[in-house]
Amino acid sequence: MYQRTVADNGLRIVTSNMPHIRSVCISIFVGAGSRYEPAEQAGISHFVEHLLFKGTQQRATTKEICEAIEGIGGVLNGGTDKELSVYWTKVARPHFRTALDVLADMICGSKFDPLEMEKERQVIIEEINMSMDSPQQRVNTLIDEVVWPDQALGRDVAGSKEMVTALAPQALRGYWGRQYIPGNAVASVAGDISHDEVVAQVSYIFDDWAGEGATNWIPARDDQDKPRLLTEFRKTEQAHLCLALRGVSNSDPDRFVFDLLNIVLGEGMSSRLFLELRERKGLAYDVHSYASHFFDSGSLTVYAGVEPKNIEAAIEVILGQLSRFKAEDVPESELVKAKEMAKGRLLLRMEDTRNVSGWIGSQELLTGEIKTVDDVVSIVDAITADDIRRVSQGLFHSEKLSLAIVGPVSDDIRFQKLLVL
Repeated sequence: MYQRTVADNGLRIVTSNMPHIRSVCISIFVGAGSRYEPAEQAGISHFVEHLLFKGTQQRATTKEICEAIEGIGGVLNGGTDKELSVYWTKVARPHFRTALDVLADMICGSKFDPLEMEKERQVIIEEINMSMDSPQQRVNTLIDEVVWPDQALGRDVAGSKEMVTALAPQALRGYWGRQYIPGNAVASVAGDISHDEVVAQVSYIFDDWAGEGATNWIPARDDQDKPRLLTEFRKTEQAHLCLALRGVSNSDPDRFVFDLLNIVLGEGMSSRLFLELRERKGLAYDVHSYASHFFDSGSLTVYAGVEPKNIEAAIEVILGQLSRFKAEDVPESELVKAKEMAKGRLLLRMEDTRNVSGWIGSQELLTGEIKTVDDVVSIVDAITADDIRRVSQGLFHSEKLSLAIVGPVSDDIRFQKLLVL
């Protein structure tokens, strides 16, 4: 269960009381990510996230910020995605006020020191280089470019080395001042602490936080009318491929049907893809699928790492498994197993304060509505084989297929011919 209050300055405060837990996790979610960025500022959300760890008016250095949390046995971290940035800390219950003070200091009081900006610019370029050197990471970045080409949703959250190099200090500070405002943020707390105490402390410590008029996210376009393919040549032992289809948004009633379909398809060692591609045919060591949901779009992506000569065979198996959802109902035994897997993993995650804080905070920011665990369990229990077949028949079409391959390949035409569903 959760409680929700809106502070006088517009900051939303959501809490979940977990009296049997000795830790407290505080997460500050902000509407800042790659979907909020114009093309000429790609990567700015991620850059700003890095800079908020680089020193504040109260804590002049990264060392001082981190020591304030690590010195009390806590954990501090942050992250940027396409539709949000989050800063979180998990500490023992007695240190709640200290942890809250550190996060507020970072969010509202960062120095944006020009010297630190230049050092962090190089750090981010190295982060991009590291991603480029991992073909598995690289192909998962490329597939978004194929599904959502030439638009914000398809761009890498970190941006490009060229964009990161070009971002000016005033642009970084301006973006922070525009997006990091209370009406565009959520403070989420889970642990052995009352809602009233959280509201009192958060309202007090963020009392001076002000601002309005945050930039809205950039809508996705869907003009795909034929299969798409992008390859990137690498001298690797394996070819890394991602095959994707457009999915549903995070507000679509069918999102849970879509997620359950994904479990049947490629989540876990008893999934269809794992059993067929790895166990029966021995074509891959790592094969899995994942569903993504955004404000107005979504996707289903299958990843596999295979020997280059087996690319065609792997694609055919994946497409065959996708076609099964359109042609036949998922058997009852398989449906029950997928449901229990979905519910069980959700329930296990909710034993941790960080996961609970993330669960309620991200929902509040992204959808404005928080579903409880019991709500989701009820939704999952009600899904039928007809639902899965209906959703797959509505979404799984040849013209919506997208394929990205990173590896020792250069012949696009032979792969293009395979993209029939």
